[in-house]
Amino acid sequence: MIIETDVLVIGAGPAGSTAAKHAAIGGAEVLLVDKKSEIGTPKRCAEGVSKNGLKKLGIKPKNRWIAAEMDRVRLVSPSGIDVWLDQENVRLPETGYNLERKVFDKHMAMDAARAGSQIMVKTLAKELTLKDHHVLVKAESMGNTTKIKSKIVIGADGPESRVGRWAGLKSTTKPKNMESGAQFEMVGVELEDIRATEFYFGSVAPGGYAWIFPKGDDIANVGLGVINTITPKNAYQHLLDFVRECKATQNAVAVEFNVGGVPVGGPLNKFVTDNVMLVGDAAGQLNPLTGGGIISGMQAGLIAGEVAANAITEGNYSRENLKKYETLWLEENELTFQKYLKAKEYLQSLSDEELDSIARAFKGSDFERIGPMELLKKLVKVSPKAMVKLGKLF
Repeated sequence: MIIETDVLVIGAGPAGSTAAKHAAIGGAEVLLVDKKSEIGTPKRCAEGVSKNGLKKLGIKPKNRWIAAEMDRVRLVSPSGIDVWLDQENVRLPETGYNLERKVFDKHMAMDAARAGSQIMVKTLAKELTLKDHHVLVKAESMGNTTKIKSKIVIGADGPESRVGRWAGLKSTTKPKNMESGAQFEMVGVELEDIRATEFYFGSVAPGGYAWIFPKGDDIANVGLGVINTITPKNAYQHLLDFVRECKATQNAVAVEFNVGGVPVGGPLNKFVTDNVMLVGDAAGQLNPLTGGGIISGMQAGLIAGEVAANAITEGNYSRENLKKYETLWLEENELTFQKYLKAKEYLQSLSDEELDSIARAFKGSDFERIGPMELLKKLVKVSPKAMVKLGKLF
């Protein structure tokens, strides 16, 4: 059996569903496929998004998929020195709402369906071939082999994108830029403030950080990301250590466990070729500093969907035409991501003692209304190493 469509989107995460929705709104015939039986499971992240990010995307908050609203951030140094930031005064990415991703992802897929997209679950893409100005994808759907012929494929199939590799794009991430993430959802978490997102830095999570994202009452996502090349222990072992040592989680019980890779090296050099575009994690469109990628991936999906719909109308699916998506996304994000990448590299270079000294300098500071870059400017003032490594950013 051969299915024909204008645009095939592979992967129904937030980025893929957003791409499908906006391609359909633009008049294209769209098919969205996902390898899972249930869209949104298992969840792959701490589930935080910024309120402003959703607003820019035109997405109205729904109680169904908001687990908790956050208005404070707690930063904790290796020795336990904490710095509190008020969300009303400090604008930080990936904070604002903590989601129920299993509900949110399904909500976004339903939005794509309402816009006119067709959806096939339990459908695994196994091969992609470019030929005669179209793409042929061989897939296994509900145990049967299916071929899907489309004019454009949008790959939203996560880190180390197979769609990207099949299309000749270099979608492999270097080990030093791939964080290994492990997370529990826990009950019985004893938080100091249930409206505060917590971040823990230093040797607790080599190359990354640990987090506690509250989800209401005594429930929270508790996880961390590490760079495997700089630690002999895996992410799960580090997570067990963190849960055992952290005061908030010593009496908590895990009810869910998830693992996954998080590419934190910035976007791919190229994420568009003839007939194919990559979005979200597949394109490396995650914040290199935080590892958060829901909003930036959905922004990419929106642009890619609109560009795909226009390309279908024009009958031109070449890289030169589809590259509009790449250009627009980079214009919006490239400079900021470069700064976050430098900041990540700087933080990775700090010892636990240096992180403690910075925390002491920040503790009790009277923060005005500032964003991430302004925070880094303050950091330059208190850390000589920051002046050397980050000074050129400002």
